[in-house]
Amino acid sequence: MTAAGDAPLVTVLGASGYLGSVLTARLAAQPVRLRAVARRPTPVPRHAAAIEVHTADLTAPGALAPAVADADIVLHLGKHSGGWRDAERDPDSERINVGVMRDLVTVLRARRPAGPPPVVVFAATTSQIGLPPDHPMDGSEPDRPETAYDQQKLAAEQLLKTATTEGVLRGISLRLPTVFGRSPLSPVPDQGVVSTMVRRALAGQPLTMWHDGTVKRDLVYVEDAADAFTAAMRHPTGLAGRHWLVGTGRHDTLGEVFRTVADAVAARTGRPPVPVTSVQPPQDAPVIDFLSTTVNPAPFRTASGWSARTGLRDAVDRTVAALLDGSGATGKEPSVRT
Repeated sequence: MTAAGDAPLVTVLGASGYLGSVLTARLAAQPVRLRAVARRPTPVPRHAAAIEVHTADLTAPGALAPAVADADIVLHLGKHSGGWRDAERDPDSERINVGVMRDLVTVLRARRPAGPPPVVVFAATTSQIGLPPDHPMDGSEPDRPETAYDQQKLAAEQLLKTATTEGVLRGISLRLPTVFGRSPLSPVPDQGVVSTMVRRALAGQPLTMWHDGTVKRDLVYVEDAADAFTAAMRHPTGLAGRHWLVGTGRHDTLGEVFRTVADAVAARTGRPPVPVTSVQPPQDAPVIDFLSTTVNPAPFRTASGWSARTGLRDAVDRTVAALLDGSGATGKEPSVRT
């Protein structure tokens, strides 16, 4: 652990990813020592010369220990790059989604810190519960994961909780809903539904839904999601040992979201808004796509002081501007370091 008066050493696992790159940029402006760890080249802010960039495949034997050596805080955002669909068919997904957490616990167990155990904040997902209830989730729901990806995320979370009980670390699991949007803090693209619809609208194509548009989602702007991790790492005493749901509590209908996208693109381009229409869903469409997923963020807000600050239209406007810019960044864009 750090000596008294030293800035804490924060290690970000998955720093080159969509959310990880924004989180790394956020941390670069805070009074911490920062280590960005990823398998690919990592985008970091130009003003953050003190960042230590560590390039490694964390599934390789012996790679994790130096990546987290002496870290006071580990923010674990690493996951299989293919997401939930590839987890069903790629045997490597378990090694990444669960194995890295297993190795992290082993590495930290071997440490003998003089002070409190290190804090580990893990990026989990609200879909770990399985099919969502018909009311906002608050974290008290039983877990019945439906997909291999959700089962793997839950297994990693359980390893974290057990290690917390054993005093190996102070683990905090943040279950995230849909994180979306582009930020000037990172050039890493968002491949999610909102940015996909922005790209369609910019191309003049209609925005299509597999339902009547009344399905609700809790959509968290990527910068707000990054801020949830910094809030969690500052409040380990009240948060450790549990999972917490991150959300806006806004519960936008997808019809409203898509119309917001169409209007925002029209405002930026001067063209009429593209139509928003319903189409026949494919036969293999997951049932969860037709169910509302909403979050009650009050427990996490009360315990950490975090709340989502970016409204839907503002987040969409930022995303449209980034995609029109072409690079997804402004003059403050990150450079890429290896």
